[in-house]
Amino acid sequence: MAPAMPTTLPCFLFSLLLLLLFFPPALCFSPDRPTDRRILVLVDDVALKSNFSTFFKSLGDRGYQLDFKLAYDPSLTLQRYGEYIYDGLILFAPSVEKLGGTLDVLAVLDFVDSGRDLILAADVITSDVTRDIAAECGVHFDEEPDSVVIDHVNFAVSKSEVDHTLISCDDFIESSAILGENAIQAPVLFRGIAHSVNSANRLVNKVLTASETGYSGNPDAELTQFPALFGTSIGLVSVVQARNNARILISGSLDLFSNKFFNSSVKRFGCSRSYAKSGNEQFAVELSKWAFHERGHLKVLNVRHHKVGETNEPAMYRICDDVEYFVEIYEWTGEEWKPYRADDVQVQFYMMSPYVLKTLKHDDKGLYRTSFKVPDVYGVFQFKVVYKRLGYTSLSLSKQIPVRPFKHNEYERFIRAAFPYYGASFSMMLGFFVFGIVFLYHK
Repeated sequence: MAPAMPTTLPCFLFSLLLLLLFFPPALCFSPDRPTDRRILVLVDDVALKSNFSTFFKSLGDRGYQLDFKLAYDPSLTLQRYGEYIYDGLILFAPSVEKLGGTLDVLAVLDFVDSGRDLILAADVITSDVTRDIAAECGVHFDEEPDSVVIDHVNFAVSKSEVDHTLISCDDFIESSAILGENAIQAPVLFRGIAHSVNSANRLVNKVLTASETGYSGNPDAELTQFPALFGTSIGLVSVVQARNNARILISGSLDLFSNKFFNSSVKRFGCSRSYAKSGNEQFAVELSKWAFHERGHLKVLNVRHHKVGETNEPAMYRICDDVEYFVEIYEWTGEEWKPYRADDVQVQFYMMSPYVLKTLKHDDKGLYRTSFKVPDVYGVFQFKVVYKRLGYTSLSLSKQIPVRPFKHNEYERFIRAAFPYYGASFSMMLGFFVFGIVFLYHK
Protein backbone atom coordinates (compact mmCIF):
# COMPACT_ATOMS: atom_id res chain seq x y z
CA MET A 1 0.00 0.00 0.00
CA ALA A 2 1.42 3.41 -1.01
CA PRO A 3 2.13 5.78 1.87
CA ALA A 4 -0.28 8.65 2.25
CA MET A 5 0.86 12.16 1.41
CA PRO A 6 1.87 14.04 4.55
CA THR A 7 -0.85 16.39 5.63
CA THR A 8 1.78 18.94 6.66
CA LEU A 9 2.79 19.56 3.02
CA PRO A 10 1.61 23.10 2.24
CA CYS A 11 -0.95 23.44 -0.51
CA PHE A 12 1.11 25.92 -2.47
CA LEU A 13 4.04 23.46 -2.68
CA PHE A 14 1.72 20.80 -4.02
CA SER A 15 0.39 23.27 -6.62
CA LEU A 16 3.92 24.18 -7.61
CA LEU A 17 4.74 20.50 -8.08
CA LEU A 18 1.76 20.07 -10.39
CA LEU A 19 2.77 23.18 -12.35
CA LEU A 20 6.27 21.82 -12.92
CA LEU A 21 4.85 18.45 -13.88
CA PHE A 22 2.48 19.73 -16.57
CA PHE A 23 4.49 22.75 -17.73
CA PRO A 24 8.16 21.82 -17.47
CA PRO A 25 10.66 24.58 -18.12
CA ALA A 26 12.15 22.64 -21.04
CA LEU A 27 8.99 23.32 -23.06
CA CYS A 28 9.23 27.08 -22.68
CA PHE A 29 11.14 29.60 -24.75
CA SER A 30 14.88 29.46 -24.15
CA PRO A 31 17.47 31.92 -25.46
CA ASP A 32 19.66 28.92 -26.28
CA ARG A 33 16.91 27.13 -28.24
CA PRO A 34 14.34 29.66 -29.49
CA THR A 35 12.19 26.95 -31.12
CA ASP A 36 11.43 25.03 -27.91
CA ARG A 37 8.10 26.69 -27.22
CA ARG A 38 4.37 26.24 -26.62
CA ILE A 39 1.86 27.85 -28.98
CA LEU A 40 -1.75 28.66 -28.17
CA VAL A 41 -3.99 28.39 -31.25
CA LEU A 42 -7.35 30.17 -31.01
CA VAL A 43 -10.03 29.36 -33.61
CA ASP A 44 -13.66 30.37 -33.95
CA ASP A 45 -14.75 26.96 -35.22
CA VAL A 46 -13.46 23.47 -34.42
CA ALA A 47 -13.57 22.65 -38.15
CA LEU A 48 -10.72 25.07 -38.74
CA LYS A 49 -8.31 22.61 -37.17
CA SER A 50 -8.87 20.18 -40.04
CA ASN A 51 -9.15 22.89 -42.71
CA PHE A 52 -5.69 24.20 -41.75
CA SER A 53 -4.14 20.85 -40.80
CA THR A 54 -1.21 21.14 -43.23
CA PHE A 55 -0.08 24.43 -41.74
CA PHE A 56 -0.47 23.17 -38.18
CA LYS A 57 1.32 19.92 -39.06
CA SER A 58 4.31 21.89 -40.36
CA LEU A 59 4.56 23.58 -36.96
CA GLY A 60 4.25 20.30 -35.09
CA ASP A 61 6.92 18.68 -37.26
CA ARG A 62 9.29 21.49 -36.30
CA GLY A 63 8.90 20.76 -32.59
CA TYR A 64 6.13 23.13 -31.51
CA GLN A 65 3.60 22.17 -28.85
CA LEU A 66 0.20 23.34 -30.17
CA ASP A 67 -2.71 23.87 -27.79
CA PHE A 68 -6.00 24.34 -29.68
CA LYS A 69 -8.88 26.20 -28.04
CA LEU A 70 -11.99 28.06 -29.09
CA ALA A 71 -11.48 31.81 -29.00
CA TYR A 72 -14.60 32.31 -26.87
CA ASP A 73 -13.73 29.60 -24.32
CA PRO A 74 -14.45 31.10 -20.87
CA SER A 75 -11.42 29.33 -19.38
CA LEU A 76 -8.89 31.03 -21.66
CA THR A 77 -5.81 32.48 -20.02
CA LEU A 78 -2.27 33.25 -21.07
CA GLN A 79 -0.83 33.35 -17.56
CA ARG A 80 -0.77 31.10 -14.56
CA TYR A 81 0.63 32.11 -11.19
CA GLY A 82 1.85 35.35 -12.76
CA GLU A 83 3.92 33.57 -15.45
CA TYR A 84 3.09 33.14 -19.12
CA ILE A 85 2.42 29.51 -20.00
CA TYR A 86 2.66 30.11 -23.77
CA ASP A 87 5.42 31.56 -25.88
CA GLY A 88 3.42 32.23 -29.02
CA LEU A 89 -0.19 32.93 -30.02
CA ILE A 90 -1.96 32.11 -33.28
CA LEU A 91 -5.27 33.96 -33.56
CA PHE A 92 -7.35 32.41 -36.35
CA ALA A 93 -10.69 33.74 -35.13
CA PRO A 94 -11.46 36.88 -37.15
CA SER A 95 -15.22 36.75 -36.59
CA VAL A 96 -15.18 36.45 -32.79
CA GLU A 97 -16.49 39.68 -31.27
CA LYS A 98 -15.14 39.01 -27.77
CA LEU A 99 -12.35 36.75 -26.62
CA GLY A 100 -13.09 34.38 -23.76
CA GLY A 101 -11.65 34.11 -20.28
CA THR A 102 -9.11 36.75 -19.32
CA LEU A 103 -8.21 37.50 -22.93
CA ASP A 104 -8.91 40.86 -24.50
CA VAL A 105 -7.06 43.35 -26.67
CA LEU A 106 -4.96 44.58 -23.75
CA ALA A 107 -4.03 41.04 -22.67
CA VAL A 108 -2.84 40.18 -26.17
CA LEU A 109 -0.79 43.39 -26.39
CA ASP A 110 0.76 42.72 -22.98
CA PHE A 111 1.63 39.24 -24.26
CA VAL A 112 3.53 40.82 -27.16
CA ASP A 113 5.09 43.46 -24.92
CA SER A 114 6.59 40.62 -22.87
CA GLY A 115 8.61 39.57 -25.92
CA ARG A 116 6.33 36.81 -27.23
CA ASP A 117 5.11 36.29 -30.79
CA LEU A 118 1.75 36.57 -32.55
CA ILE A 119 0.22 35.38 -35.82
CA LEU A 120 -3.06 37.14 -36.62
CA ALA A 121 -5.35 36.44 -39.58
CA ALA A 122 -8.33 38.50 -40.69
CA ASP A 123 -11.05 37.62 -43.17
CA VAL A 124 -13.86 39.17 -45.17
CA ILE A 125 -15.82 39.38 -41.92
CA THR A 126 -13.49 40.74 -39.26
CA SER A 127 -14.48 41.75 -35.74
CA ASP A 128 -13.42 44.90 -33.92
CA VAL A 129 -11.21 42.82 -31.62
CA THR A 130 -9.03 41.64 -34.51
CA ARG A 131 -8.98 45.13 -36.03
CA ASP A 132 -8.00 46.74 -32.72
CA ILE A 133 -5.14 44.31 -32.13
CA ALA A 134 -3.81 44.90 -35.65
CA ALA A 135 -4.20 48.68 -35.32
CA GLU A 136 -2.20 48.69 -32.09
CA CYS A 137 0.56 46.86 -33.97
CA GLY A 138 0.63 49.47 -36.75
CA VAL A 139 -1.57 47.69 -39.32
CA HIS A 140 -4.93 49.26 -40.21
CA PHE A 141 -7.54 47.18 -42.00
CA ASP A 142 -9.97 48.84 -44.39
CA GLU A 143 -12.90 50.15 -42.36
CA GLU A 144 -15.40 50.13 -45.25
CA PRO A 145 -18.04 47.43 -44.68
CA ASP A 146 -17.92 44.38 -46.98
CA SER A 147 -14.75 45.66 -48.64
CA VAL A 148 -12.29 43.12 -50.03
CA VAL A 149 -9.28 43.27 -52.31
CA ILE A 150 -10.38 43.25 -55.98
CA ASP A 151 -8.17 42.97 -59.04
CA HIS A 152 -9.71 42.81 -62.53
CA VAL A 153 -6.34 42.08 -64.15
CA ASN A 154 -4.33 39.83 -61.82
CA PHE A 155 -7.06 37.50 -60.61
CA ALA A 156 -6.72 33.73 -60.57
CA VAL A 157 -8.56 31.82 -63.29
CA SER A 158 -10.72 28.92 -62.14
CA LYS A 159 -12.48 26.31 -64.27
CA SER A 160 -15.70 26.62 -62.30
CA GLU A 161 -16.00 30.38 -61.80
CA VAL A 162 -14.52 33.78 -62.45
CA ASP A 163 -13.81 35.51 -59.15
CA HIS A 164 -12.01 38.83 -59.22
CA THR A 165 -11.60 38.73 -55.43
CA LEU A 166 -9.38 35.64 -55.68
CA ILE A 167 -6.17 37.29 -56.72
CA SER A 168 -2.79 35.89 -57.69
CA CYS A 169 0.08 37.71 -55.95
CA ASP A 170 3.83 37.56 -56.41
CA ASP A 171 4.99 40.98 -55.17
CA PHE A 172 7.07 39.74 -52.22
CA ILE A 173 9.43 41.58 -49.95
CA GLU A 174 13.08 41.16 -50.87
CA SER A 175 14.47 39.63 -47.71
CA SER A 176 16.03 36.20 -47.36
CA ALA A 177 15.82 36.55 -43.58
CA ILE A 178 12.02 36.72 -43.72
CA LEU A 179 11.17 34.48 -46.70
CA GLY A 180 14.19 32.19 -46.73
CA GLU A 181 17.02 31.67 -49.17
CA ASN A 182 14.83 29.97 -51.80
CA ALA A 183 12.47 32.15 -53.83
CA ILE A 184 8.73 31.46 -53.59
CA GLN A 185 8.15 29.04 -56.46
CA ALA A 186 4.60 30.07 -57.45
CA PRO A 187 2.17 32.97 -56.98
CA VAL A 188 0.20 33.14 -53.75
CA LEU A 189 -3.59 32.97 -53.72
CA PHE A 190 -5.26 35.65 -51.62
CA ARG A 191 -8.88 36.35 -50.79
CA GLY A 192 -9.45 38.81 -47.98
CA ILE A 193 -9.33 42.42 -46.88
CA ALA A 194 -6.75 45.13 -47.48
CA HIS A 195 -4.71 46.96 -44.92
CA SER A 196 -2.42 49.95 -44.84
CA VAL A 197 0.72 50.73 -42.87
CA ASN A 198 2.39 53.99 -41.98
CA SER A 199 5.46 54.37 -44.17
CA ALA A 200 7.18 56.27 -41.35
CA ASN A 201 6.83 53.25 -39.05
CA ARG A 202 10.07 51.32 -39.48
CA LEU A 203 8.84 48.45 -37.33
CA VAL A 204 6.20 47.37 -39.88
CA ASN A 205 7.02 45.90 -43.29
CA LYS A 206 4.67 44.70 -46.01
CA VAL A 207 5.66 41.18 -47.01
CA LEU A 208 3.02 40.70 -49.71
CA THR A 209 1.65 43.67 -51.64
CA ALA A 210 -1.21 44.01 -54.12
CA SER A 211 -0.49 44.80 -57.75
CA GLU A 212 -0.92 48.26 -59.28
CA THR A 213 -4.36 47.28 -60.62
CA GLY A 214 -5.76 46.14 -57.28
CA TYR A 215 -8.10 48.13 -55.07
CA SER A 216 -10.27 47.72 -52.00
CA GLY A 217 -14.02 47.83 -52.50
CA ASN A 218 -17.34 46.03 -52.30
CA PRO A 219 -17.59 43.51 -55.16
CA ASP A 220 -21.40 43.59 -55.03
CA ALA A 221 -21.73 47.37 -55.24
CA GLU A 222 -21.02 49.86 -57.99
CA LEU A 223 -17.83 51.85 -57.53
CA THR A 224 -19.00 55.47 -57.32
CA GLN A 225 -15.84 57.12 -55.99
CA PHE A 226 -12.13 56.57 -56.06
CA PRO A 227 -11.15 53.87 -53.52
CA ALA A 228 -9.21 54.89 -50.44
CA LEU A 229 -6.83 51.95 -50.81
CA PHE A 230 -5.51 51.02 -54.23
CA GLY A 231 -2.42 49.75 -56.02
CA THR A 232 0.78 48.93 -54.23
CA SER A 233 -0.31 50.92 -51.18
CA ILE A 234 -2.46 47.90 -50.30
CA GLY A 235 -0.82 45.52 -47.88
CA LEU A 236 -1.96 41.91 -48.00
CA VAL A 237 0.43 40.38 -45.46
CA SER A 238 2.67 42.41 -43.14
CA VAL A 239 5.13 41.66 -40.39
CA VAL A 240 6.08 43.65 -37.32
CA GLN A 241 9.22 43.35 -35.23
CA ALA A 242 8.77 45.26 -32.00
CA ARG A 243 11.56 47.07 -30.22
CA ASN A 244 11.77 44.17 -27.76
CA ASN A 245 12.23 41.81 -30.79
CA ALA A 246 8.77 40.27 -30.43
CA ARG A 247 7.48 39.31 -33.88
CA ILE A 248 3.99 39.69 -35.29
CA LEU A 249 2.59 38.33 -38.55
CA ILE A 250 -0.67 39.91 -39.77
CA SER A 251 -2.56 38.58 -42.79
CA GLY A 252 -5.69 40.01 -44.36
CA SER A 253 -6.70 36.52 -45.51
CA LEU A 254 -7.42 33.52 -43.31
CA ASP A 255 -7.83 31.31 -46.38
CA LEU A 256 -4.20 31.95 -47.28
CA PHE A 257 -3.27 29.33 -44.63
CA SER A 258 -5.94 26.79 -45.62
CA ASN A 259 -5.39 23.35 -47.12
CA LYS A 260 -7.56 24.36 -50.07
CA PHE A 261 -5.29 27.23 -51.05
CA PHE A 262 -2.17 25.20 -50.27
CA ASN A 263 -3.15 22.52 -52.78
CA SER A 264 -4.83 24.67 -55.43
CA SER A 265 -3.36 25.18 -58.87
CA VAL A 266 -2.71 28.74 -60.01
CA LYS A 267 -3.17 30.39 -63.36
CA ARG A 268 -3.31 34.13 -63.67
CA PHE A 269 -5.77 35.73 -66.07
CA GLY A 270 -4.12 36.56 -69.38
CA CYS A 271 -1.02 34.48 -68.56
CA SER A 272 -0.24 31.29 -70.42
CA ARG A 273 1.82 29.78 -67.62
CA SER A 274 0.06 27.76 -64.95
CA TYR A 275 1.30 26.23 -61.73
CA ALA A 276 0.22 22.83 -60.43
CA LYS A 277 0.44 24.09 -56.85
CA SER A 278 0.23 27.57 -55.40
CA GLY A 279 3.03 29.14 -53.39
CA ASN A 280 0.81 29.48 -50.31
CA GLU A 281 2.32 26.58 -48.39
CA GLN A 282 5.91 27.64 -48.96
CA PHE A 283 5.01 31.27 -48.22
CA ALA A 284 3.11 30.48 -45.00
CA VAL A 285 5.71 28.03 -43.69
CA GLU A 286 8.62 30.37 -44.35
CA LEU A 287 6.79 33.27 -42.71
CA SER A 288 5.99 31.16 -39.65
CA LYS A 289 9.67 30.25 -39.34
CA TRP A 290 10.52 33.92 -39.18
CA ALA A 291 7.62 34.78 -36.86
CA PHE A 292 8.70 32.14 -34.34
CA HIS A 293 12.41 33.05 -34.49
CA GLU A 294 13.63 30.06 -36.46
CA ARG A 295 15.41 32.48 -38.73
CA GLY A 296 16.92 35.91 -38.30
CA HIS A 297 17.42 35.49 -34.54
CA LEU A 298 20.79 36.83 -33.40
CA LYS A 299 22.63 36.53 -30.11
CA VAL A 300 25.81 38.17 -28.83
CA LEU A 301 28.59 36.63 -26.76
CA ASN A 302 31.91 37.74 -25.30
CA VAL A 303 31.80 41.50 -25.74
CA ARG A 304 35.22 42.74 -24.70
CA HIS A 305 37.80 45.46 -25.29
CA HIS A 306 41.35 46.20 -24.23
CA LYS A 307 44.51 48.03 -25.22
CA VAL A 308 46.43 46.78 -28.22
CA GLY A 309 48.95 44.19 -27.05
CA GLU A 310 47.12 43.46 -23.81
CA THR A 311 44.39 40.97 -22.87
CA ASN A 312 42.79 42.38 -19.71
CA GLU A 313 39.99 44.93 -19.87
CA PRO A 314 41.14 48.13 -18.12
CA ALA A 315 39.11 50.24 -15.71
CA MET A 316 39.73 53.30 -17.85
CA TYR A 317 41.60 54.47 -20.92
CA ARG A 318 43.90 57.38 -21.50
CA ILE A 319 43.50 59.74 -24.42
CA CYS A 320 45.32 58.56 -27.57
CA ASP A 321 45.46 54.91 -26.39
CA ASP A 322 45.26 52.23 -29.10
CA VAL A 323 42.20 50.08 -28.40
CA GLU A 324 40.81 46.78 -29.73
CA TYR A 325 37.11 45.86 -29.60
CA PHE A 326 35.69 42.32 -29.99
CA VAL A 327 32.18 40.85 -30.16
CA GLU A 328 30.85 37.45 -31.22
CA ILE A 329 27.53 37.26 -33.11
CA TYR A 330 25.66 34.04 -33.91
CA GLU A 331 22.44 33.29 -35.80
CA TRP A 332 19.85 30.62 -34.99
CA THR A 333 19.07 28.42 -38.00
CA GLY A 334 16.19 26.47 -36.47
CA GLU A 335 18.43 23.66 -35.27
CA GLU A 336 21.71 25.18 -34.15
CA TRP A 337 23.65 28.38 -33.72
CA LYS A 338 25.92 29.31 -36.61
CA PRO A 339 28.33 32.22 -37.05
CA TYR A 340 26.62 35.31 -38.42
CA ARG A 341 28.33 36.85 -41.42
CA ALA A 342 27.75 40.48 -42.34
CA ASP A 343 29.87 43.40 -43.43
CA ASP A 344 27.71 46.18 -42.01
CA VAL A 345 28.17 45.77 -38.23
CA GLN A 346 29.61 48.96 -36.75
CA VAL A 347 30.82 50.10 -33.33
CA GLN A 348 30.70 53.66 -32.02
CA PHE A 349 32.94 55.23 -29.42
CA TYR A 350 30.28 57.53 -28.11
CA MET A 351 30.00 60.53 -25.77
CA MET A 352 26.97 62.69 -26.58
CA SER A 353 27.82 61.93 -30.22
CA PRO A 354 30.06 59.33 -31.88
CA TYR A 355 33.72 60.40 -31.87
CA VAL A 356 34.75 57.16 -33.62
CA LEU A 357 32.67 55.01 -36.00
CA LYS A 358 34.31 51.82 -37.22
CA THR A 359 33.04 48.89 -39.30
CA LEU A 360 33.80 45.55 -37.63
CA LYS A 361 35.62 42.88 -39.61
CA HIS A 362 34.73 39.22 -39.08
CA ASP A 363 36.67 35.98 -39.40
CA ASP A 364 33.72 33.90 -40.77
CA LYS A 365 33.54 32.19 -37.38
CA GLY A 366 31.33 34.73 -35.65
CA LEU A 367 34.10 36.92 -34.21
CA TYR A 368 33.95 40.62 -35.11
CA ARG A 369 36.81 42.97 -34.26
CA THR A 370 38.31 46.36 -34.94
CA SER A 371 40.94 48.70 -33.51
CA PHE A 372 41.18 52.47 -33.25
CA LYS A 373 42.87 55.26 -31.33
CA VAL A 374 41.02 56.87 -28.44
CA PRO A 375 40.25 60.50 -29.36
CA ASP A 376 42.10 63.35 -27.68
CA VAL A 377 39.04 64.16 -25.55
CA TYR A 378 38.54 62.99 -21.98
CA GLY A 379 35.21 62.11 -20.37
CA VAL A 380 32.87 59.13 -19.99
CA PHE A 381 32.54 57.23 -23.27
CA GLN A 382 30.58 54.19 -24.40
CA PHE A 383 31.32 51.38 -26.79
CA LYS A 384 27.98 51.14 -28.66
CA VAL A 385 26.78 48.63 -31.23
CA VAL A 386 23.30 49.37 -32.60
CA TYR A 387 22.51 46.88 -35.36
CA LYS A 388 19.15 46.93 -37.14
CA ARG A 389 18.77 44.95 -40.32
CA LEU A 390 15.55 43.95 -42.09
CA GLY A 391 14.35 40.57 -40.86
CA TYR A 392 16.89 40.21 -38.05
CA THR A 393 16.51 40.80 -34.35
CA SER A 394 17.98 44.16 -33.44
CA LEU A 395 21.13 44.32 -31.33
CA SER A 396 21.83 47.12 -28.89
CA LEU A 397 25.07 46.78 -26.93
CA SER A 398 26.65 49.35 -24.67
CA LYS A 399 29.72 49.34 -22.42
CA GLN A 400 30.72 52.43 -20.49
CA ILE A 401 34.37 53.37 -19.98
CA PRO A 402 35.99 56.62 -18.68
CA VAL A 403 38.80 58.29 -20.59
CA ARG A 404 41.34 60.40 -18.65
CA PRO A 405 43.87 62.99 -19.82
CA PHE A 406 47.63 62.59 -19.52
CA LYS A 407 49.05 62.89 -16.03
CA HIS A 408 51.60 65.65 -15.50
CA ASN A 409 54.48 63.15 -15.68
CA GLU A 410 53.18 61.40 -18.79
CA TYR A 411 53.69 64.21 -21.27
CA GLU A 412 56.74 64.18 -23.53
CA ARG A 413 59.65 66.34 -22.43
CA PHE A 414 59.46 68.42 -25.58
CA ILE A 415 56.20 68.56 -27.51
CA ARG A 416 56.50 69.19 -31.21
CA ALA A 417 53.39 71.31 -31.28
CA ALA A 418 55.05 73.66 -28.79
CA PHE A 419 58.22 74.25 -30.84
CA PRO A 420 56.99 77.68 -32.09
CA TYR A 421 56.44 78.76 -28.48
CA TYR A 422 59.89 77.50 -27.51
CA GLY A 423 61.39 79.51 -30.37
CA ALA A 424 59.48 82.63 -29.42
CA SER A 425 60.67 82.42 -25.80
CA PHE A 426 64.34 81.97 -26.69
CA SER A 427 64.23 84.65 -29.39
CA MET A 428 62.73 87.10 -26.89
CA MET A 429 65.46 86.34 -24.35
CA LEU A 430 68.14 86.73 -27.00
CA GLY A 431 66.65 90.01 -28.20
CA PHE A 432 66.46 91.38 -24.66
CA PHE A 433 70.14 90.44 -24.08
CA VAL A 434 71.22 92.20 -27.28
CA PHE A 435 69.07 95.23 -26.43
CA GLY A 436 70.65 95.43 -22.96
CA ILE A 437 74.18 95.40 -24.34
CA VAL A 438 73.36 98.04 -26.91
CA PHE A 439 71.57 100.23 -24.36
CA LEU A 440 74.33 100.05 -21.77
CA TYR A 441 77.47 100.29 -23.84
CA HIS A 442 76.53 102.18 -26.97
CA LYS A 443 77.12 105.96 -26.89
